Amino acid sequence: MNPPTKTSILEQIAAIAAMERGKLSDYAFKDRSGVSGPYHKLQYWRDGKNHTRYVSLAELPAVEAALAGHSQYRQLTEQYADLIIEETRQNIAGLKKKAARRKSVWLRRKKSNG
Repeated sequence: MNPPTKTSILEQIAAIAAMERGKLSDYAFKDRSGVSGPYHKLQYWRDGKNHTRYVSLAELPAVEAALAGHSQYRQLTEQYADLIIEETRQNIAGLKKKAARRKSVWLRRKKSNG
């Protein structure tokens, strides 16, 4: 299998239909006997604060899919960053080699003329 390209990663990111940040947890009320559960809550950080959103049973599949979408997004952006970083490092290394060659040629010419 070929390694992913920048374009293919960006296409995969664009194809993510839903995203949600946070962690989904199950919980039950200890002091409410006879109340059916479990219940679900989504917790996430925003603006330096922890927020909680309660998720109904009907919303649960959509929230789980959105959380999976965000997880996939984070994975793909990490891959994209890795590709860009590798290209940047290669470009910088190439510039160093070119600069070193020019400098040595200039020094040789200077010595031969003097």
